[in-house]
Order: sequence, then structure tokens, then C-alpha cells
Amino acid sequence: MNIAEKKQQWHDEIVAPVLNQFPERKKQFSTRSAIPVERLYLPDEADDGYMGKLGFSGEYPFTRGVQPTMYRGRFWTMRQYAGFSTAVESNKRYKFLLKQGQTGLSVAFDLPTQIGYDADDPMALGEVGKVGVSIPSLEDMALLLDGIPLDKVSVSMTINAPAAVLLAMVIAVAKRQGIDPKQLRGTIQNDILKEYIARGTYIFPPRPSMRLITDIFAYCGATMPRWNTISISGYHIREAGSTAAQEIAFTLADGIAYVGAAMDAGLDVDQFARQLSFFFNAHNNFLEEIAKYRAARRLWAKIMRHRFGAKEPRSWKMRFHTQTGGSTLTAQQPENNVVRVALQAMAAVLGGTQSLHTNGRDEALSLPTQEAAQIALRTQQIIACESGVGDTVDPFAGSYAIEALTDALESKAEAYIAQIDEMGGMLPAIENGYVQREIQEAAYRYQQDVDAQKEIVVGVNKFVVDENSSIDKLKLDPAIEAAQRARLARLRSRRDNGKVAELRGQLVAAAQTDENLMPLFIDCVENDITLGEINNTLRDVWGEYRPGFEM
Repeated sequence: MNIAEKKQQWHDEIVAPVLNQFPERKKQFSTRSAIPVERLYLPDEADDGYMGKLGFSGEYPFTRGVQPTMYRGRFWTMRQYAGFSTAVESNKRYKFLLKQGQTGLSVAFDLPTQIGYDADDPMALGEVGKVGVSIPSLEDMALLLDGIPLDKVSVSMTINAPAAVLLAMVIAVAKRQGIDPKQLRGTIQNDILKEYIARGTYIFPPRPSMRLITDIFAYCGATMPRWNTISISGYHIREAGSTAAQEIAFTLADGIAYVGAAMDAGLDVDQFARQLSFFFNAHNNFLEEIAKYRAARRLWAKIMRHRFGAKEPRSWKMRFHTQTGGSTLTAQQPENNVVRVALQAMAAVLGGTQSLHTNGRDEALSLPTQEAAQIALRTQQIIACESGVGDTVDPFAGSYAIEALTDALESKAEAYIAQIDEMGGMLPAIENGYVQREIQEAAYRYQQDVDAQKEIVVGVNKFVVDENSSIDKLKLDPAIEAAQRARLARLRSRRDNGKVAELRGQLVAAAQTDENLMPLFIDCVENDITLGEINNTLRDVWGEYRPGFEM
């Protein structure tokens, strides 16, 4: 069968059913010069090597994209990661961004929430509402999502160690809105392994943490089919200083560990794999970043199909969110960050991302102001509506440079994964410090190159000017913390504390069994047991992880 016949078969079997359900944005795509833009461009001739490595969009190995028509059907989800101060203040920002054309929420939590402490815990002192929103109770979650139709707006939450509890709160709020959990769309990050590698917001040792993850897989697989149960994150690995190849390798190795754990727990790979998602960084090397997403997608398809024996094509698809690189932003000449973010966002789109967050120009100085968040969102909208890059699928396919980089990154990532396999998998590789050392050495080499001006950072080590930045910074009211403490005191005084004690006792017992904890978490939050109380109960059973000790 020649390439024209294969294209016709792809159209009839893959594209046509999608078009019947999801028509494209236009009947005819063309340039301003009236040149028609094809859905997918192909070589005049293609051998088996081409079909095995690139093929068609929406088909294995998905190098060219997970959907047959990609952005011709609809643009990627435009999410702006936001959260600060109180639930009420963050809710105002979400409504502002939705009004500006954002199509999904992305919630940033403060550090106490991320590591399972209430706002009135001594460990939370000085950190409440600082780098995200404070959500210690269901009451706070209800305020955060007030007026937001959870059956229409997808909600992504950057939360890991206490992800199950925050998910329970979202479910409880949806029930109050009269929304069936089956209608909920969104994602919890829920990626604990990268916390031990690169980020540090862990609570429990890895093995009970993995149990929580598989509990979420099982619960959502049965009750929340549209919810992404995990966002396996290369973003923070890259922020810690990894290379693009390491970002692919270590992210996919984490994914291998999660899939293996779920299958060991008796779950069907074709049941839970469709709810897996990924999260990648977008850095400044434009061509390498485009190639990175394509290589990762192809490699994951092979892993799911051949290593894990997944049989359904949707189990082979890597769907991912992208955020522009926070570590690339500079406090010097912060206006330059608008350009960096635009380049990074364009690379993510050309690489086929499913959703995207663009950073604010001021994030090297403070949390983004409303103006900075709007400029960041407008960056995505300009790419979508004015650049034309979404009118054809995988526009850079066939470029000698892009295809060579895609192959090289895939090969380097495969070599890393093989080495991790020899160590017994990702958990042992983390335990012996291998992954952390590789990232640290890569970060050190890059910093040496910056110091020696082998790598140029505009405004930092070259093209420097004397400046007094007049850029506005977001300032938080220090009274937030006291107000949150007072709210928690009122909550504890009016709830049924007898029921609280009973449920905490049930949680202690259940944590020592194989019982799925998600239904109990929902009962707990609906009875006003706080995030910190739930996690402290589990700390008493499972202990806490301490770096440098046995995992």
C-alpha cells in the first residue's frame, strides 16, 4: 500500500469518525495568500521506517500527535496556574481569567497545604497563602470553587502528597452543586516520586504514598472516568536542572513505576491507563523542545504497548500539559520574560501539547499580578488565533533537524531507562541517589557554562544594563494567616467532634489494611475533618519520610 492509499485509509478509519463527532474549526484552512493548508503533510513516498517512526496523527506511535486533527478541531486547553492568599481572593482571580478566555483552572496551593498542614499548625507559621492558596478544609474548597460550574470547567490541581484529600474535597463540592462525579473533568498532579527527586513536598515514605496513588487510580477508574488521576511530571525535574533527555527519561521511568504498582495491585492496565497524563516543561532551546515532546510521546507508546501489554490504542497515548520554564525567567530586565514565554509556548504547541500554562513576566520577582497573568494568557491566544500553527498537524514533521533531534532524544532517554531498569526500577534508583546525582551534575555543568559565558542569558551575563525595575509586584496582606486560623477555630467549635473522633479512628484502622481510602476521605471532609487532621492521622500510622534515611 502506497502513502496515498495509507492516507485514505487513515482518513476513513481514524479521521472521519472524529469529524462526525467533533467538526474542525473551519471548513477550509488557508493562509492569507489563499494557499490551502492541509490537515497533515506527508512525504511523496514513505517506507516502513517512516510509518514505524512517524505514521499519522491519532495513530501509533503518536509521534505526530494523539488526536487525528489536533488543533484544527479545537485549541489546547489554556490554563493559567493561579492561587494565592485566601480561597475568596483566588476565586476572584479564576473568574477574571475565565472571563478573559481561559478554558480551564489550574490551582496553586500554599506550602502548608502541599505538605498536609492546616493554617493553624506551628509548621505553617509565616507561609499561609504565600505561594498559593490556603485550603485546610472543605469550607475553603467550597469558597475556592464558588460559582464555577464543575461540570463545564476542568480543574487541575498541583498537589501531590495530600492529593487524595484535596480530590475528596472537590468531589464533595461537586455533590453540593448537584454534579455527578462522572461529569467532573480535571487533573490532580499526584506524582510523589518526583517529590523525592526534585521538589520536596512529600509527607509519607514512598510505599504508603504509592498505595494512595493506586487507591486513586482504582476509585476514579470506577467513578470518575473523565478525571486524570495523575500528572506524571517532568516539569520539576527540569526546573531542578535536568537536560531535556533526562526530563523525558526520568518522567517516563516514574510512569513505569506507577503503572507497575497499579498492575501489582490488581488493576487492569487498559482500565486505568486512559486516565494517566503527563506534565512537561518548555525551555528556551526551541528545536530541542519541539523534538522532546515528539520523542516522549513515541517512547511512551512503545512502553505501554510492548512492556505492559496494553491492548487499547487509547492506553498508548501520552496526553500532556505544558508549563513554560519558571527557572528560565530572570529578575533582570523582566520584560524580556514575555519573549521567553512566547518562544517556549510556541514550542509546546508545535510539539502537540494538550494544555498549556504561560508564566507571568514578573514571576522571578513575586507571584504574578493580574496584568502579568493577562499578558501571559494573551500570549497563548495570539499563538492560537494569529499564528496559524494550529491549522495543520505537527508542522515541523519531516524537518531534518527535528527528526534527527527526536531520534537522538529518544535514544538517550531509552539508555537512561535501561540503566534504571538494571537498578531494579525507579524506587531503588531514587533510594540510591542515582537520579538526584544525574540532575545535580547536569545543573552544575549548565551553571559553569553560564559563568563562563558559554551559555548566554540575556540581561544576566550579557547585554546587561543598569536598572531599577519599576514593575508592579503582587503584595499579600499579612493578616491572611490570622484570619485563616480564626476560621479554623470556628469550624472546629461548630462541627460534630464526636463524629470526627469516630472517623479518625476508622482511618487509623483502614490505613493498616488494603482498603481503598478514597470513600473514607470523602466522609472525613464532608464531616469537616481538616486536611491537617487527616494527614496527621496517617502520619501516626505510616510515619514521615526523612531524606537520607531508609525509604
